[in-house]
Amino acid sequence: MRIRIVDAFTDRPFAGNPAGVLLLDRFPDDPWLQSVALEVNHAETAFAHPLPAGGDADWALRWFTPATEVAMCGHATLATAHVLHTTGAHRGPVRFATRSGVLVATPGEDGGITLDFPTAPLTPVEVPEGVAEALGAAPLTAFDTGPNVGDLLVEIADERTVHALRPDLVALAAYSERGVIATARAENPALGYDFVSRCFFPNVGIDEDPVTGSAHTALAPYWSERLGRSVLTGLQASARSGRVRTELRDGRTLLSGRAVTVIEGDLLV
Repeated sequence: MRIRIVDAFTDRPFAGNPAGVLLLDRFPDDPWLQSVALEVNHAETAFAHPLPAGGDADWALRWFTPATEVAMCGHATLATAHVLHTTGAHRGPVRFATRSGVLVATPGEDGGITLDFPTAPLTPVEVPEGVAEALGAAPLTAFDTGPNVGDLLVEIADERTVHALRPDLVALAAYSERGVIATARAENPALGYDFVSRCFFPNVGIDEDPVTGSAHTALAPYWSERLGRSVLTGLQASARSGRVRTELRDGRTLLSGRAVTVIEGDLLV
């Protein structure tokens, strides 16, 4: 079967967030899926197969990190939609049946893809004791992001501090189901982005995720309320870096970006 590595939320190779993508006739057993994801060893590997015509969705979609299956993944969904469109396996908007409900990916005339995801519910919480020491900076605020995202979202004082974070990942694992999203307002919006973030997910085997679509379903409502605008652009300030355009619409979060296929080959097992 064909396997592809796709860089998502970027328009150039070797940037954004890489994801493995396999289009299948059906889902094999879970240990096989997990083994492939571990072999690929990227933040997520997406597995998809077509569904019968006439239903609520066109393709079934699952996502695995090297360590576990996850409930939601934006960049691997973008990567899968990119593969479907570039290979001709699907035309137009594609509806994915997932653990987070039906998610729609719509190709744009500019070559980008827009994902329609549920907006994460943000619940204010007290900054947990010890999280400042684990993160390496004192959060100003903290929020629980709900079951689909499963992160602790914290605002940091400024963009420079977010860039400089060197967290203790073992200690950080104690504070949420998946990990911690650290964010700050952009110092210079003229550079084309409104906020920055970094995402640390030790509980699912990912020290730092390069660009995280699901995290932006929490970042979008947080910064839209703070900045007074429904359409924003986030810069995820990892080593690979990437940008996510966000829009709040009718209780949903639209995530837009591009993707590039960088490797294609045969999986032999």
